[in-house]
Amino acid sequence: MKKELSAIEAKYEAQKIAFGPIYFQSVVALRELGILQFIGEHRRGVAVDAILEKLDVSEYSVHLLLEAAEVLGVVDIEGDMVRISKVGFFLLKDEMTRVNINFMNDVCYLGAKNMTESFVKGKPEGLKVLGDWPTIYEGLSVLPEPAKTSWFEFDHYYSDNAFPDALKIVFRKKPGLIFDIGGNTGKWSFACCAHDPEVRIKILDLPVQLKVAKANATAKNLLDRIEFHAIDLLDADQKIPQGADVIWMSQFLDCFSKEQIVQILENAYQAASPETTLYILEPFFDNQNYPAAHYSLVATSLYFTIMANGNSKMYRIGVMKELVDQAGFEVVETYPLIGDSYHTILECRKKQQA
Repeated sequence: MKKELSAIEAKYEAQKIAFGPIYFQSVVALRELGILQFIGEHRRGVAVDAILEKLDVSEYSVHLLLEAAEVLGVVDIEGDMVRISKVGFFLLKDEMTRVNINFMNDVCYLGAKNMTESFVKGKPEGLKVLGDWPTIYEGLSVLPEPAKTSWFEFDHYYSDNAFPDALKIVFRKKPGLIFDIGGNTGKWSFACCAHDPEVRIKILDLPVQLKVAKANATAKNLLDRIEFHAIDLLDADQKIPQGADVIWMSQFLDCFSKEQIVQILENAYQAASPETTLYILEPFFDNQNYPAAHYSLVATSLYFTIMANGNSKMYRIGVMKELVDQAGFEVVETYPLIGDSYHTILECRKKQQA
């Protein structure tokens, strides 16, 4: 049961929200100016004068940023000595935190001002700060830097650490042909080829994404094992071909609304045989061990609203299972939080007809 806040505590929490954006940018500045790194190199503490002496940053800048960092609990200040805190350590050294900050700063920050408009119109109105596309997916391969790098680092961070255990699950029955739906840059397909020298892959995605995946496959000399199938899965007339032993969807369905997910899964249903296995890999926000993961995933839903497509989100595991059922599949096995990742795998088959 949560402790009830006093009025003074509640008012303070409200101010954290009110000034949150500007405090966020102070941490970005602290990092980009090298101040946090320098303090972190002196675990027992460092004098403010030493920071001014070693870094090409004005006294004004150092004092203001340290005052903000102290309020945030990023540093501890005693007299003239500054020491990095545990929070500051994670800001400096933790990969999840680095990826999340870069994603928020480079991809989402400027567009977030358009959140209300995005909800009203059901479209990613913040995306216009990066480019002129209906959704971010058409523009991924040509996003301006540093947004492009930060987007792909964010996407890969929340998928790559699931791959080792996911490969063991998917290859238990030694599939011959895998359809990688929404294959993006091809990282899962390449991991499959490295895991099994005989498996063949078909990557299905938008043409602009396939161009990138094909270039990557060419560089890895995998064109003899990987095919490419251009498809817009929001167009009901474009069908997933038949013949797959495995249909794989990694962090794909969270890019769509519930209605669109059912449409895509029904498309997969018509492509699947009774022997085909559908695997859905997703980080369900209500199926996490740590509050930091839950917090990050709910925030990611807001990114979908303002920047991605205006109508998708991170889902609860029960909601996804209901959508799978509506499309004619049944979940035959659930693999929760595989390995060290934030992901669950749903193993699905077509329902047996009565």
